[in-house]
Amino acid sequence: MNDLVSIIMPAHNSNTTILESIESVISQTYSNWELLIINDLSSDDTLDIITDYSKSDKRIKIFNTDKSLGKPFYPRNLGIENANGRYIAFLDSDDIWFPTKLEHQIPLFEQADVAIAFSYYKKFSKGLDDMKNRRIIKSPDIVKFNSALYGNPIGNLTGMYDVAKVGKVYFEDIGQEDYYLWLKILKQGYIAKNTKTLEALYRISKTSISHNKVNAAAWTWEIYRKVLGKNMIKLLFCYTIYMIRGILKYLK
Repeated sequence: MNDLVSIIMPAHNSNTTILESIESVISQTYSNWELLIINDLSSDDTLDIITDYSKSDKRIKIFNTDKSLGKPFYPRNLGIENANGRYIAFLDSDDIWFPTKLEHQIPLFEQADVAIAFSYYKKFSKGLDDMKNRRIIKSPDIVKFNSALYGNPIGNLTGMYDVAKVGKVYFEDIGQEDYYLWLKILKQGYIAKNTKTLEALYRISKTSISHNKVNAAAWTWEIYRKVLGKNMIKLLFCYTIYMIRGILKYLK
């Protein structure tokens, strides 16, 4: 119950939002964590902000990419490579955790077959007041590999995995790389467990990589192709269910 949590936070020109993100980590009721901030060649004063934080809290560590690919998988993988914790969690530099996020998730790993813990979250855009009337994004209590094939049930800002059980699992250069990462872990036979509590706020951005629904559909097909291989019948079945769910969600 006192294992180190490594929190991976990519940051690129995040000076308007990263303060709230870092403060939400510092406010955690579970204190045994390290925050690895990967500065992705920011041209604003992001580096100055995170440097000040690292001087006042030794749990905050800074890494710099040698190139910017405009994709989060590269800085995230640099963070995972340098992580020292038993658990690896993810928080982007414009999202926010509630104080009990880690405290509520870590006990779930006591169950031998749980390799991923996650939670509910809310979306917001303009400011924290914007999320008051937004619905909570809920997911199933338990997620297994087969059930996860019909759409990503794990919000990346809420997910964390157990290195002691699955080793370090890295992101790949593929759209919706977080979804693919969760599937790779679940395919090993482990399950993901939900705290069934609201633990995070996801900031909506027009420039978000997941904003383009057409791209998301193409990325999902590629993910299915990778995890299902030559099982074309199951691939087509899963993709059809994914598309139907997407259409129904849009019509609501």
